[in-house]
Amino acid sequence: MKELKRNIAIVCGGDSSEHDVSMRSAQGLYSFFDKERYNIYIVDVKGQDWHVDFPDGQVASIDRNDFSFIDKDGKAVVFDYAYITIHGTPGENGIMQGYFDLIHLPYSTSGVLVEAMTFNKYVLNNYLRAFDLRVADSLMLRREETYDETAIETRLGMPVFVKPAADGSSFGVSKVKNADQLAPALRKAFMESDEVMIEAYMQGTEISVGCYKVGDTVTVLPATEVVTTNEFFDYDAKYNGQVQEITPARIPEETAQLVAEETRQIYEILHCNGIIRIDYIITKDEAGHDIINMLEVNTTPGMTATSFIPQQVRAAGLNITEVLTSIVENQLGNI
Repeated sequence: MKELKRNIAIVCGGDSSEHDVSMRSAQGLYSFFDKERYNIYIVDVKGQDWHVDFPDGQVASIDRNDFSFIDKDGKAVVFDYAYITIHGTPGENGIMQGYFDLIHLPYSTSGVLVEAMTFNKYVLNNYLRAFDLRVADSLMLRREETYDETAIETRLGMPVFVKPAADGSSFGVSKVKNADQLAPALRKAFMESDEVMIEAYMQGTEISVGCYKVGDTVTVLPATEVVTTNEFFDYDAKYNGQVQEITPARIPEETAQLVAEETRQIYEILHCNGIIRIDYIITKDEAGHDIINMLEVNTTPGMTATSFIPQQVRAAGLNITEVLTSIVENQLGNI
């Protein structure tokens, strides 16, 4: 008797500025998944509009009571697994995870607490600082709070990065070179989030490292070095080709091993699930030794064909389809 194929929802879209980027990640994932093994559906979530997008352009509304839908033949389709690839709210901050917990549907990301914490860069950095991990010094401002530009410059120096503290996108980020630029940078960041982080600038090599766990084995992928002629790795650098991505990164083997160890450590500290990506800056101490500084943890990394994770999977000699299958089956208890 032929085994029934499991139904997998690629949950994408969301309510942040990166809605369209998420839709591209969904298309990437759709191309990666093993369709001989699974029935794959793309579920677009935006506000109160949740629907399945079919390849022929038709749609079917999702019943939010149980995340099911009625197919073209009038049959109810119930999902076995949700692969969340929303960048920003509600898929990267714990909201969607809480919903799936309530209806008992397994999903690809970490749980509610970890998602909420990693979504807020300031909270995450200060949490990980307690585990003796190096992160940049930073301050947080809430909307309508007063601030002293001189005190900020004295504390953090210049330049600094001003970025939305609780946001999954690259929007609203500015590199501020003097105190006079703080006010417009803060206005820009507050358009994306109610909390804004002001972070000390670190000069060094920026790298990004993917990681996932199957069974008891944590696999750390080869690091990607990010080189851009822009002021920093902003939206245009990420998505409009204004960047050079080098995998594996041009860093010493000893440093690469230390980065992998720290990535594995962070994954275990946070009790992550599925594929994550951690960004770092490699700086130098006075003696010229490499210092690893964590920037942020991304729990729903981009998954287009040219995104970091697929690049790193290829560089590791792995097959992205097999990686995704192993993650799903591990979650469903078949590994």
